[in-house]
Amino acid sequence: MEFPRRAFGRCLFCRGLSAFGGLIIATAVADGVRTKDLLRGRFIPATDACFRYEGRLDTAGADGPVVIWEGSRISLDFTGTQLALKFADAVGQNYFNVEVDDEPAVIVSAPAGGESLVACPPLKSGRRHRLVLFKRSEASAGHVRFAGVEISPKAQVWAPPAPDYRLRMIFFGDSITVGACNEDGAADQWENRRTHNHALSYSTLTAAALQADYRCIAVSGMGIATGYVPVKAGEVWDRLYPAADSARADPPAWQPDVVCINFGENDDSFSRGHGQPFPAGYVPGYVALVKSMRIAYPKAHFVLLRGGMYGGAKSEPLRMAWDEVMARVETDDPNVGHFAFSHWTETHPRVKDDRAMAEELISWLRQQSFMRRFL
Repeated sequence: MEFPRRAFGRCLFCRGLSAFGGLIIATAVADGVRTKDLLRGRFIPATDACFRYEGRLDTAGADGPVVIWEGSRISLDFTGTQLALKFADAVGQNYFNVEVDDEPAVIVSAPAGGESLVACPPLKSGRRHRLVLFKRSEASAGHVRFAGVEISPKAQVWAPPAPDYRLRMIFFGDSITVGACNEDGAADQWENRRTHNHALSYSTLTAAALQADYRCIAVSGMGIATGYVPVKAGEVWDRLYPAADSARADPPAWQPDVVCINFGENDDSFSRGHGQPFPAGYVPGYVALVKSMRIAYPKAHFVLLRGGMYGGAKSEPLRMAWDEVMARVETDDPNVGHFAFSHWTETHPRVKDDRAMAEELISWLRQQSFMRRFL
């Protein structure tokens, strides 16, 4: 199966830090050429109506949205030969894929607490450009406020045309769904999130292949009843930030057609690693999660997923518990189905594994009757 050339953003490597005018500036590098001077041109604030925002964002502030969840997207059409992106109030690590005229780069936002301007390489004159900014690192690694862009002094801006989406999808899960470690080498690493590329996760690849507008609400280490992080799936699925005490988002404001949920790997591996039995709270917790989400998404078709790593493929306690969840929720709700991945890995899935998983899921979805109206 061939995946679309553009899956919400692609990955080349451009970065660097320098000081300018009291700000921290991340200067993009492409083909060995570094931009030397930061543009002092026309500033377009993030609140301008020409920006197109996609994702679960914190829009409460007056100075621009906080970009939180992986897969969040910002786009803008503009003219001119120069572009700089402005960020502020960064917390943790925030990596983005930035694409201008199909030429992508990887950038990092400013250090925590400061402002930053990310200067892109010079652009071709005499044409209309399109900026697409895609958050590739996960919400639990960091978040940052997008403040706007600086463009050439006499440049113009437009709202990009609405994408030609066929359906809406939302993915809930853990590190497997996020795409954690998928560009790492032989061993998983968590210190530098640049190699955790959500743009090449199975969830993003699946959404792109089906031409779906999508959201991803997933946290590495999170389980239904237990896991490697304190927060549990039932506590954050409807939150603005990946924390149990976060303000709630407004799920009904964006209604998906298909909801994919993939939990169990952390419940299984954390328990086994600590010499504990598989958690008794997994089944009732999962059933409660699905019922809560059904209230928020009354018309969506739910697909409960299993797999991607050892637990989902080989753990008998997890399989038995997951089967019990399926039996309970599918009996009560005819719009719930399930799918188990065949492909799995000992480490976190790498990009080739994400592609294999996406192929399986895409093929299965295309065969389902509820998908016919979207294909």
